[in-house]
Amino acid sequence: MTHQQPLAALAFALVLCIPAAFAAAPSGGTGIANANANPSSHGNKRGSASTVPSPEIQQFARAAVASGDSSKLPFAVVDKRNARVFVFEADGRLRGSSPVLLGLAKGDRSVPGIGERKMSEIKPEERTTPAGRFPSEPGRNTQGDDIVWVDYDAAVSMHRVRTANKADRRLERLATPTVADNRISYGCINVPAAFYDAHVKPMLGNARGVVYVLPETTSTESVFKFAGGKG
Repeated sequence: MTHQQPLAALAFALVLCIPAAFAAAPSGGTGIANANANPSSHGNKRGSASTVPSPEIQQFARAAVASGDSSKLPFAVVDKRNARVFVFEADGRLRGSSPVLLGLAKGDRSVPGIGERKMSEIKPEERTTPAGRFPSEPGRNTQGDDIVWVDYDAAVSMHRVRTANKADRRLERLATPTVADNRISYGCINVPAAFYDAHVKPMLGNARGVVYVLPETTSTESVFKFAGGKG
């Protein structure tokens, strides 16, 4: 992205990534996982960074690479229904997987102009994590923390979970075995700090990549045409 850094853009990230500080503009084989690892069950976010993706996620990753949609770049797949992210190398090999925190409201689109509104004007049902294919870029907020921009115009990023607001209980939400309590953010994708440093930053935090956010209100194939074939 080649954004300037107007005050409105700075306000976007404050609104959508609370409690993040204002964010700065960004800087400029297909084997999947270890078959001996224990797969996570639907609706259960337990599992280590080596958790095997579901068959659907594996097929999606293969299709992204085989179709050329991932542009030979590292990529992440965010499974909103199961509140989990899978980070892949450019050739489709699984790098790691982790539970995530997502937007409070279910939905696959950002409200137009939401980043320009005051935080107090954003309704709970408008706090969504949008679905789609997003060219990602590394960036930093004004505190100097590195982040990965997912949708810069909507101020949606992937970043380490922030714990300044203790009432949000974000670390506790990540640690519980169910996905029901993983909806808390204003749209950003919060990941455990250790996972971010070990997997997100090396793959997406130093250069461009792709982030696929799977829909939760419609089928994956309706959003990603390349995913319609058999892997």
